Amino acid sequence: MLFNSVEFALFLPLVFGVYWLLNGRLRWQNAWIVLSSYVFYGWWSWEFLGLVALSTLVDFGVGLRLNPERGLSTRQRKAWLGVSLAVNLGLLGYFKYAGFFVQNWVDAWAGLGYEMDASTLYIILPVGISFYTFQTLSYSIDVYRGKLTPSRDLVAFAAFVAFFTQLVAGPIERATRLLPQLSSARKFKYEQARDGLVLILWGLFKKVVVADTCAGYVTMCFDNPEMQSGSTLVLGVVFFAFQIYGDFSGYSDIAIGTAKLLGIELMSNFKTPYFSRDIAEFWRRWHISLSSWFRDYLYIPLGGSRVGRFKAVRNVFAIFLVSGFWHGANWTFVAWGGVHAVLFVPLLLRGKNRRHTHNVVAENQWLPSLRDAANMAWTFTMVCAAWVFFRAESIEESLTYFENMGHGLFLQPWINKPMILYCGILMLHDWFHRRDERSPLKIGWTPARWLAYCLITWFVLKGLGAPSDFIYFQF
Repeated sequence: MLFNSVEFALFLPLVFGVYWLLNGRLRWQNAWIVLSSYVFYGWWSWEFLGLVALSTLVDFGVGLRLNPERGLSTRQRKAWLGVSLAVNLGLLGYFKYAGFFVQNWVDAWAGLGYEMDASTLYIILPVGISFYTFQTLSYSIDVYRGKLTPSRDLVAFAAFVAFFTQLVAGPIERATRLLPQLSSARKFKYEQARDGLVLILWGLFKKVVVADTCAGYVTMCFDNPEMQSGSTLVLGVVFFAFQIYGDFSGYSDIAIGTAKLLGIELMSNFKTPYFSRDIAEFWRRWHISLSSWFRDYLYIPLGGSRVGRFKAVRNVFAIFLVSGFWHGANWTFVAWGGVHAVLFVPLLLRGKNRRHTHNVVAENQWLPSLRDAANMAWTFTMVCAAWVFFRAESIEESLTYFENMGHGLFLQPWINKPMILYCGILMLHDWFHRRDERSPLKIGWTPARWLAYCLITWFVLKGLGAPSDFIYFQF
């Protein structure tokens, strides 16, 4: 079920109404969340609901076995954690990467002159498997580390794993944050619900108006780069940057806003990333739930940056390459991760990778300094260059795109004026909300605020057509 569909517009009020009618009966509320989440997910592919249930039962059982009260030895605890890792990563590896490795094995032998009589696997990728497997893994690992008391409430745990607002494309919530909310009573708060509705509206604007409008232009450029001027291809990459940002952050906004309607707070997943002044800051602001997951469960266990210089560089490449491969079974994603690693390492070696940790650009000013503006422009350019690998179907197509960008670079590009308007609205909004990205359309004067609501609603209704998938559903 798509957030931008008629079905969801009917589904959400029903879920909301029944949910608050059950107010005061926590277990029934959580059971309603589980049922609603399974209906939401099953709307796409009911046959894969068993995978969600399997992941739920395995990690719930592992959590109980890891309870310190059982007095298991370190070896036994590691074995039970291994069960969680094996099941979740095994499911993810099979459904997402088996066909990729078989095809590369066949291609490798073909390169040596041996044609193998083998059929590659055609495996349907279950929607959201990369997200909910990481979410359940965080629970098992945190219980193993002693950061979380294992849940004894299977209904609440099932709601944590399958919570429909963020089940298929995040944010990837931690059990330490979401599970306690599901295990305690919630109260309806008008302000929270109002903020949720505004987030949903703004998320729909990002998806329906910005991302979907840019999609056609981007497809034209990447499908036939030989037919376009270099200047048009440059704009194609820039518009893809806005497409993927509008698409993915729009999904996150709708997910966070929908959760607010149910009295639940989810973590931020984007914080105005295109105003970052270096790649390190970009990754603290882009897909935060994933980058922080890899930081806590891969980068830090490997030693982070508090090891020798060689190992620190190794760890950076490990986290970016694995992050790239997480996005999809294609060498283009590995190349995309590798580009970001190459851009990050110089900051690490100079000790400047954390210089923008606690502040935003032009924090107490209307406009950035010339230095900050130049740094933002450079960072955005590098991010866009890396997006070519992310968007292309193969490494060869990526290189072809770059090659054609050099032909007719200074010719007048073909421009879609509505896209310029929509992207401009998005960037202006982000700039004025860069200190508090979770309060969109925050305008002090009430008539102006309601005018903004009406205009955004008009843009969304005008842009609605056949609902299109969100980009991150494929991951």
